Amino acid sequence: MLALVVYHVRHLARLSRWLADPVPGRVPEGSGTWDEVLSALHKYERAGVRRESLLEEALTRFRRAAQALPDGVIMLDAENRIEWCNDAAAAQLGLDPRADVGQAIANLLRAPVFIDHLAARDQTGAVQMQVGDAVFALRLVPYGESQKLLLSRDVTQAERLETMRRDFVANVSHELRTPLTVLVGFLETVRELKLDPQRTRDYLGMMQEQSARMHRIIEDLLTLSVLESAPPPAAERVPTRPLLERLRADAQALSGGRHRIVLLGSPAVDLLGSESELSSAFGNLVSNAIRYTPQDGEVRIIWRDAAEGASFVVEDTGIGIAQEHLPRLTERFYRVDRSRSRETGGTGLGLAIVKHAVARHQAHLDVESKPGQGSRFTIRFPAKRTIPGETDLAQTRNSSA
Repeated sequence: MLALVVYHVRHLARLSRWLADPVPGRVPEGSGTWDEVLSALHKYERAGVRRESLLEEALTRFRRAAQALPDGVIMLDAENRIEWCNDAAAAQLGLDPRADVGQAIANLLRAPVFIDHLAARDQTGAVQMQVGDAVFALRLVPYGESQKLLLSRDVTQAERLETMRRDFVANVSHELRTPLTVLVGFLETVRELKLDPQRTRDYLGMMQEQSARMHRIIEDLLTLSVLESAPPPAAERVPTRPLLERLRADAQALSGGRHRIVLLGSPAVDLLGSESELSSAFGNLVSNAIRYTPQDGEVRIIWRDAAEGASFVVEDTGIGIAQEHLPRLTERFYRVDRSRSRETGGTGLGLAIVKHAVARHQAHLDVESKPGQGSRFTIRFPAKRTIPGETDLAQTRNSSA
């Protein structure tokens, strides 16, 4: 009997020591009845190790996948403390993936709109929070037992586009409302009052001006729409010299002899792209220079060849533009002086058309200007958008013959 007691006590002591400090794969061995008990425990322990290994592998795969996401992912416990976050969340929201573990998310993201959303009973949907110049959409997703995933997405560009869309609709409405209001007023006047033929002709002339203004706005809007949605322009040869000569002739006609129009440069290269788009972009710059240059001023149309490409330049001795307006010049309907723009027949869309046409040819628009000193608009074309001019090729062939 004593031997049996000693037998059980010895095995029980071994089991107790292992349970106090369980080392995986080191379950004590036994004999007799205890062999069956400890063998079963050993199998159970191995199964537990296997399950734990699978869970670790699954967690590792999840974290690797979450790290690859462009969106931020933050794991929160039941008390809204950070358990883990991916690099995107750290970069977007200014978190430290190691030091901030265990911190309450409300202590780190303190925007009132997020705090209210975190405390709300209904946490469906997303809220937007601004961090510096960026805007992020934050969404809470429950999982497990009272745990949550906090997902963050950078929506800065989407918000900027939405703001541009709202501004565009408002600007179009405003630009078309004014001439329409004038037209309606004139029509009511002509209908209600008995006007002499001269007054009637005057009113009809003003109505025609407003109709032409609306037509120009609509035409420019259609041009912008095509530039934004059309596929990239084909690499067709655009002869530079004839294009510049046409620009000078058009400028002289628009000026009506009120300005000195100068064409400088002898292009040795032609351009590759869309002739209609390039002609529109160049023409807008030249017509703007004439509109904003007082009588007897000078407008210079300049072409420069260079090893790294070519440049088209329009310089004027006009009224100039203040520095604070330069970054916004190519925005739709942006005007430095609205009243003057309408007086000169501008739609507020010309430089927006230039910007899109230039970008579609991998070129770049530079603007330099000072009030009272005139302006310089430069379109810089990369070498891949130039090709030896046909005129120079013909001269080369003739000289070699």
